[in-house]
Amino acid sequence: MYTSQILRAMAVDRPDCRLTVFGPRRAFMHVPNATYRLLPQTRLLGRHVQWPAIIRRLRPHAYFGPAGVLPLGNVGCPSVITVHDLAIYRNPRWFPGRQPLSTRFVVPRSVLRADVVIAVSENTARDVVDIFGIDRKRIEVVPHGVSPKFRPMGRDELADARVRLGLPERFILFVGTVEPRKNLETLLDAWVTMRDRPDLVVVGSWGWRYESIRDKMARLGPRLHHLESVDPDQLPAIYNLARVLAHPAWYEGFGLPPLEAMASGTPTVVADTSSLPEVVADAGMVVPAGDVDAWRKALERVIADTDLAAGMRHRGILRAAQFSWERAGQLTWRAVDDSIRARAAP
Repeated sequence: MYTSQILRAMAVDRPDCRLTVFGPRRAFMHVPNATYRLLPQTRLLGRHVQWPAIIRRLRPHAYFGPAGVLPLGNVGCPSVITVHDLAIYRNPRWFPGRQPLSTRFVVPRSVLRADVVIAVSENTARDVVDIFGIDRKRIEVVPHGVSPKFRPMGRDELADARVRLGLPERFILFVGTVEPRKNLETLLDAWVTMRDRPDLVVVGSWGWRYESIRDKMARLGPRLHHLESVDPDQLPAIYNLARVLAHPAWYEGFGLPPLEAMASGTPTVVADTSSLPEVVADAGMVVPAGDVDAWRKALERVIADTDLAAGMRHRGILRAAQFSWERAGQLTWRAVDDSIRARAAP
């Protein structure tokens, strides 16, 4: 999602610049004024030897790696990469394996070799410095934008969506892959102890190491609804229908669901970890990530106090308005320009 959004924003911002986009066949995307070329298929030789040779022959003014990596071979031009998430370095136990080629070689070498590193949050920028030891001056923070489709919706639209999706009248919402670092277990434990609790709707596919979470969800009865596969176009209505979004993740590089929820006018409660307080600022409620009782109390307050919820909705809409893909595109071009100047400096 990030790659398509940022490339489109960059293409619109500078229509005079020609983009060459490399990707696999299944991931073809339409970007204005861009040429799409297939990545070499061989994983090691193709991606790290053949592909940089192709880039060198094209003689671009700059290379932009939105997925956070440079090929191990020399691309022959100034380079910018976007670092999204360093959770695997913070806690490898959240993941199924260390992915040694990527985590030990490709990502560290990419960060150390790039002329400019884009971080999607100040927290990620601090992590880059802490983990890889690079100069903070080489990092530029460019937050994600939020799509205009996430907005407060009308009553008639929402009534149709509730019927179509089979959603309950009152519910707390969780959006995210079901995996350990999303900390869904804390939310489940808080939810079952709530007074006059609404239903709980979990939107997200199974990730990895989810077995214990799946077993707990299966024991919690019919008032827990798991929507494993949701059309992205249905997500704005789901946010709008929720009484509150709960996002208790242990770690997020950015944290897009809280931003989407705020843009939709949904009160948002997040964990006090990583980038989440930075994204919601004073528009959301911040709760200690692993404190079950604090989560119970926070959710009960938002559900019961209509004035509190209304204030959070208002502040959330204003906060979300500060994030746009247009601005992200402009800031990304600034990082590209900086990389070119850095390479040209004596």
